Amino acid sequence: MNTSASLPFRSRGVERVVLGQPTSDGDGVKLTRVLTQPLQQRLDPFLMLDAFGSDAAADYIGGFPDHPHRGFETVTIMLEGRMRHRDSVGNVGLLEPGSVQWMTAGRGIIHSEMPEQEAGRMAGFQLWVNLAAGDKMQPPAYRDIAPAGVPARSTDGGVRIRVIAGASGDVAGALTRPTTEPIVLDIEIPPGKSFDAELPAGHNAFAYVFAGAVDIGDAKPARVEAERMAVLGNEADSSGVRFTAPADLGEPARVLLVAGRPLREPIAQYGPFVMNTTAELQRAVSDFQRGILTS
Repeated sequence: MNTSASLPFRSRGVERVVLGQPTSDGDGVKLTRVLTQPLQQRLDPFLMLDAFGSDAAADYIGGFPDHPHRGFETVTIMLEGRMRHRDSVGNVGLLEPGSVQWMTAGRGIIHSEMPEQEAGRMAGFQLWVNLAAGDKMQPPAYRDIAPAGVPARSTDGGVRIRVIAGASGDVAGALTRPTTEPIVLDIEIPPGKSFDAELPAGHNAFAYVFAGAVDIGDAKPARVEAERMAVLGNEADSSGVRFTAPADLGEPARVLLVAGRPLREPIAQYGPFVMNTTAELQRAVSDFQRGILTS
């Protein structure tokens, strides 16, 4: 919430609303790609956001067999279901409801994420966060965050915030990252209530609504329905963003708020490799083909 006694909170507005594109990845896993390549420069340092959610095992049972990454970080946020992570560095972890996995691919990693269930609902997100040019060839790293390890706070109005990265109010998130300084919040807002999330003025930001609907802004709020992403404006005089769950809908809203400091560097992507130049991409592909991706 806004802690300044001298200045009123001023919300960012909605620049545009994006409806995700149905697609599949891995071994036929059905998902919705919300942040796509045409938005990478506008939402720098974020490269991709996938939302997945299905009660049909056929939509997810194939999972994500071994595949490589280089040059960025992946953030997997589980809402429902269980998946097992294994990678070429020797890490093994369980993704379960409420857990988060933050993996730094760095100079290279090969990993898999496979379902540990044959029925029931599987739902969550995967976010890709770019690395600065000078960090792309760092050693890979991996961190599993259990549900209890994700700090949370509640407001007097009953809003609940899970602080995955960055900070919210006086609550530090489960992790912080240098350079891109990402903020990732999972926010649940009761009907008729509002929440003001502070954001650094220089951060690019977006909000993905995954339950209910929210009105974003203060003077002339824009309604954003479920399964849509709002690209937030970069107004220099804003304090952050105000979310209100409409009282007339009678249901809570749930929003994933993501913000980060832009790198303002060239982006060269070929599938699971994200570098700065075509020559670096060619080297990444060659290294993978020769079995030396992590060297």
